[in-house]
Amino acid sequence: MLFGYEVKFQNIAVSGGSALRIRSLLDRAQFYDPDGEAAALGICDTTWSMFGQVWPSSLVLADAVQAYDLVGKRILEIGCGLAIPSMVACRRGANVTAIDQHPLAAEFLRENLVLNALPALPFRRGNWSAPDAALGKFDLIIASDVLYDRQQPKTLAAFINDHAADSVEILVIDPNRGHQAKFAGHMKTFGYAYKETRVACKWSSGETYKGRMLTYSR
Repeated sequence: MLFGYEVKFQNIAVSGGSALRIRSLLDRAQFYDPDGEAAALGICDTTWSMFGQVWPSSLVLADAVQAYDLVGKRILEIGCGLAIPSMVACRRGANVTAIDQHPLAAEFLRENLVLNALPALPFRRGNWSAPDAALGKFDLIIASDVLYDRQQPKTLAAFINDHAADSVEILVIDPNRGHQAKFAGHMKTFGYAYKETRVACKWSSGETYKGRMLTYSR
């Protein structure tokens, strides 16, 4: 245990390209916050490891990103965690920025980019509780599994609107957490057109996934 936490390496299959080599936390039991940096951000011991897991919704998002025309667009992944969708976009030559509040997210992203011989991509530490003036505006905003409690729809919608370009597409993958209708309501007040598509797939491991693809545009 070199870092105070244990890691593992996985080959993650992504449609339309070769597998990504991903360094992630060994399991959800990992915890290492010796200076209380994560705790100061509201990240407790039970949620500390969440950023470092390969979540099914992020894999669905990574595949969905393959269908988008990324040429000439600024892309933002919110709550990126291990940032697999950002890496897929980066591999396609996209101008992508990733944002997450976890103290180790940037480090894991840097190492995973190196593992896959990908160039560095911009990362900003933060969440969607308030706009970031230095972040700027984006043409495509993506996120996965970010509607995990009842406070998220309002704050996330406001953050997205603050960082959306005049002409924008927004793609959110949600594993049926139950807050998507409230999120859609807040997005509607900002003038976004809305489409919801049910997602069902089965991984090679035999595990099934069911969720929703939420797309917004203006």
